[in-house]
Amino acid sequence: MSSTSPIHDAARRGYTNASDSYQRGRPEYPDALGDWLSRMLGAGEGSRVVDLGAGTGKFTKLLARTGATLTAIEPVDAMRARLSESLPKVRALAGTAEAMPLADGEADIVVCAQAFHWFANGQALREIHRVLRRGGRLGLVWNVRDESREWVAAITEIITPYEGDAPRFYKGTWKQPFEGQRLFGPLQRAVFPHSHVGPFEQVVVDRILSVSFIAALPEAERQSVAERLRELKDRFAELREPTIAFPYVTEAWLTERLSAA
Repeated sequence: MSSTSPIHDAARRGYTNASDSYQRGRPEYPDALGDWLSRMLGAGEGSRVVDLGAGTGKFTKLLARTGATLTAIEPVDAMRARLSESLPKVRALAGTAEAMPLADGEADIVVCAQAFHWFANGQALREIHRVLRRGGRLGLVWNVRDESREWVAAITEIITPYEGDAPRFYKGTWKQPFEGQRLFGPLQRAVFPHSHVGPFEQVVVDRILSVSFIAALPEAERQSVAERLRELKDRFAELREPTIAFPYVTEAWLTERLSAA
């Protein structure tokens, strides 16, 4: 990640190119996560919540149901425009995790859904600490493909050779900034089963074409990936059904802001 551009190139190019497939293909979040947001993070009427790396607003919609006052921070213009179109009442601002256009202590809660691995560094953690009030909470959420299913593992085999140096949740490097720091308390994990139900083209093809490093490929290569995904129907009868359920596990992590600067 260069000093002149805080956004990884795969994210900048991929998410600019793929805002349509991102909106169509990305799964929503399990209903149980709404209870986690309320009970564990404290999101609700009167709370001030920042959705950091908000994308097209998939997670912002779930946050809006809590009744909290929301601010969405998203650096990619195409994604932020989608969010503003679908959620016009949410304040949507251009910014990055390392530089949020917010005052000190402005937020009770910061949440990052499908995003923190992109900016897991000390500078971002210090900026989140600055924006949170004392005792505020940071929530990190990911929908993770359940690769115990053979056809899901086959999808991973198709796309992994393209990932290059793009940050990924499964590598676990996103935890490194929390090691040996005094800004936040211990990470606490909750897990929720989830599935994305719909036609193959939406929940598989659109979903995978919205992956940052796939979306950033030249169009001919993207279409080659799409065709390889469609060929999985020849191997797995389940994928030939009119509606399929793509299995996920939703991981939700929280930590509390400490008073140390």
